[in-house]
Amino acid sequence: MISLYIAILFFGVAALYASVGFGGGSTYIAILALVGTSYEVIPIIALLCNIIVVTGGSYRFFKQKMIPWPRIWPLLIFSIPAAWLGGVTPISREYFMLILGVTLITAALMIIWRSYLNQNISTTANIEKSAYNNIILSASLGVIIGYMSGLVGIGGGIFLAPLLLLLKWDKPRKIAASASIFILCNSIAGLLGQFGKYDALLINEVITPHITLFLAVLIGGQLGSYLAVKILAERIIIMLTALLTLYVGLRILWFTV
Repeated sequence: MISLYIAILFFGVAALYASVGFGGGSTYIAILALVGTSYEVIPIIALLCNIIVVTGGSYRFFKQKMIPWPRIWPLLIFSIPAAWLGGVTPISREYFMLILGVTLITAALMIIWRSYLNQNISTTANIEKSAYNNIILSASLGVIIGYMSGLVGIGGGIFLAPLLLLLKWDKPRKIAASASIFILCNSIAGLLGQFGKYDALLINEVITPHITLFLAVLIGGQLGSYLAVKILAERIIIMLTALLTLYVGLRILWFTV
């Protein structure tokens, strides 16, 4: 069974990420990689945890009517099948670890970038309507982020949100709501793709030993959906998360290349 220590880490990650509309997939992957979890299992665990966490956040944003459906539908339409395709794509351990390392490093840099953008982009900035009305741009972002998300086992919000902030796609709160529903849809699609590579017996053998983690993120995600994390300043938490993810990504590449 998964140790209590790892479950506590997952609880903390879920609470932190849920408070800002994310699922925490990149950090789950980082922790699982650090403890030597099999590469075949990592995407399934991370995607399941993502779904558990962002379901509560997506429901909250939906109830508050914060999800900009007219703007996000092109992203979802193109990203969902791409995420499924990424999940079902067979991949060797070497290529998986290489892509995982690059993805984690990119995610860490995107976390830092998002923090910078939040500090420097006014919440009252003019929305660039041309950005979200551009179907080609939305399709491109959806396909690329969706496929990579399904392939390595993340929801993709950590990539999407900074890009939308940079494009002045909408106000940060609505971007967080969009990222939450994007993560939920793509995590489900990616998970279905991952399941397609294994039979039911093997899937059960993967899921059952990690029940502790799923319970931990369920509780942490619910907490994070309703309460803001106040133990540390938000920027410190963001930087620590980014540094952990960056460290693991570099460590994976060091031993892979």
